[in-house]
Parts: sequence; structure tokens; C-alpha cells
Amino acid sequence: MRRLLLIASLLALSAGTAGAAEIKVLTAGAYKQIVLALQPDFEKRTGHTLIVDNGTVGQLTKRIEEGEAFDVVIASPGALDGLAKKGKIVPGIRVVLARVGVGVMVREGAPKPDIPTVEAFKKSLLAAKSVAYIDPASGGSSGIYLAGLFEKLGIADQLKPKAKLIFGGLVAEHVAKGEAEIGIHQMSEIVPVKGVTLVGALPAEIQNFTTYAGGLGAATGVAEPAKDLIRTLAGPAAAPVLKSKGMAPAL
Repeated sequence: MRRLLLIASLLALSAGTAGAAEIKVLTAGAYKQIVLALQPDFEKRTGHTLIVDNGTVGQLTKRIEEGEAFDVVIASPGALDGLAKKGKIVPGIRVVLARVGVGVMVREGAPKPDIPTVEAFKKSLLAAKSVAYIDPASGGSSGIYLAGLFEKLGIADQLKPKAKLIFGGLVAEHVAKGEAEIGIHQMSEIVPVKGVTLVGALPAEIQNFTTYAGGLGAATGVAEPAKDLIRTLAGPAAAPVLKSKGMAPAL
């Protein structure tokens, strides 16, 4: 109910926007494909232009704290709460947009590893020559989670020699080039990439969902157009796009 009220509020606030604006969007990498997919219709409908840049949640948070200008930021709710406390985003305008789980991929045409159970997943990783995932040090949500998961499963030390840590960017691109036998990343960062095959999601017992929310920059000079964008990202037009990109609407 609170989310619906926020969306309705943004709709009301964005009514009557006049003139074209340039909206700078900083987005977590997992959500970038959603913004890009909705961008053409949004720009055609409003006359505004989107400038889209991405990074891990940790990287975006650091950039914003260091003073980078932006109008809309899409990151984890926790990161946005922290930015609001520091006066970087407008308090109370934080709309939960979507969530995404972690998946396993291989290069297109390569044999698919067995991953339906936790034990099978462990055996497949241990049998692989190399495993790629986001470097936890970069602040990427999936990398941080996987580092902890491997410790929990008791295979962290065995995976270290063959781990290919990606400091931001798409793990899928490295798998597509044959630089790693198996890749693990959020599914929205696997589905759109050519040259890789999504084997499937992590087993339910060890699955991890990352939630993304949109926030309005406290120093934005285009508040009304930016609010319109957040409303669009939270609206019904986003649902089929989310599904096609491996994400799901927020619960």
C-alpha cells in the first residue's frame, strides 16, 4: 500500500511538467537493461533525454558521496536509506522497483553443469576449471553474497585458485569470450548477453534476491521530470520488460 501511495504521489507531482529536460540516471548494473529498454518510449512520451550510467551499488554510493551530480539513482533500498541520511537523495521518495535472483551461466554451446540441488551445485563448481563472479571488493551485491555462500558451503578455499573476479561490469561478457567455464551473476545481467546460456537459478535453499529502488537526487534541477521517470519505472509498462530481462516486480 505504501508503495502504491508513493507511485500515486509521484504521478501527481510530475503532472504539468513543461519543457524538455536531460535526466542523469545512475543505476546498479543489474537494473541498467530495464532503464535502457524503457528509455525510448519514455523519451518519446515526455520529450526528456536520459543519460544512463551504471556501476555496482558500492561504486555508485561512493561516487554520490564524493559529490557526483545525478537526478535519479537506482540501488538497493539500504544504500538509498544511507544516502538519504547524508542528504544526497530526497527523503520519502524511494520507490521499490524490482528484485532479481542469482543465476548460473556457461558459454553458448558448452555443456550445462548440474545445479538443481545444493550438492550438485557444489560438485559442478568444484569440477569446473574456472568460475567467474563479481569481485566482492567492488561492492557488487552478487559478489558479496557469493563470497559468503562459498564460505558457508565449505568450498571457498578450493575455489580461490580458479576464481575469476570481475571488478564491475558483466560477468557474462567474460564467459562469452571463453575466459571462464562457469559464470555466476544476477540473472538480469545474464539474459541480455549474447554468447552465453543461462543454465538456471541457484537452488532455492541458497538463492538470494536483490531488491532495487529508485531515489530522487536532493540537488537535482529537474525534479519533476525525474519523478516522472521513477513513476514510469514503477508502473505497469515495466512489468513485461522486467520479465524479459530476468527480473520480477517488487513484492
